[in-house]
Amino acid sequence: MKHLKIVLLITIIAFCSCQPKWQHLFNNDLSNALDKQNVWSYQGDVLTASEDACIFTTVEYENFEIDLEFKNETGTNSGVVVYCTDRDDWIPNSVEIQIGDDYYFMDKDWVPNYMCGGIFGHLAPTSTLVKKAGEWNHMNIRCEGQHILVKLNGEISADMDMALWTSGTKNPDGSDIPEWLPKPFAELPTKGYIGFQGKHGEANIYFRNIKIASIN
Repeated sequence: MKHLKIVLLITIIAFCSCQPKWQHLFNNDLSNALDKQNVWSYQGDVLTASEDACIFTTVEYENFEIDLEFKNETGTNSGVVVYCTDRDDWIPNSVEIQIGDDYYFMDKDWVPNYMCGGIFGHLAPTSTLVKKAGEWNHMNIRCEGQHILVKLNGEISADMDMALWTSGTKNPDGSDIPEWLPKPFAELPTKGYIGFQGKHGEANIYFRNIKIASIN
């Protein structure tokens, strides 16, 4: 019986040690965030922006997992930014996991690697996994070195090895990389700030339950 209890205790400890130790990414008062244009705020437990501007962490992260929920409006175009090394010029100096209203942009001739759950401009999502505007979605992003794994509503939407992206003009599948993203992902640092894109046009984006955990 004593041996059984010891085995059980070891199993419990091992299980607990494998579980992510989640922390809120931003404080409720955004005291640990960089919001240069002061357009982001919490409305209850929901984080949103009144204009098209990014909010960033004040510290850099490497080897981490992000877990969050988001809700689109019709025409939302947003994203989660990771590995950002320049918050003033973040677009070519980071990786963006796309968030958007696929049902709206399907009619706007957007290419597959612009769609929700993919890596913007670089890797299309596996399928249309985002819910229609007005419904909450669950997203999990795991960034471990050059490996980025994205899950949207419980299914893998993108699985990227950045080392394969050696060109700044063409993706490994032959599709074009937008000209405003000229730096090959294989050369990007895998440590940086985390950010969120704000309101584009008339469409808002809403986030809640934003958590982060380190990967040991």
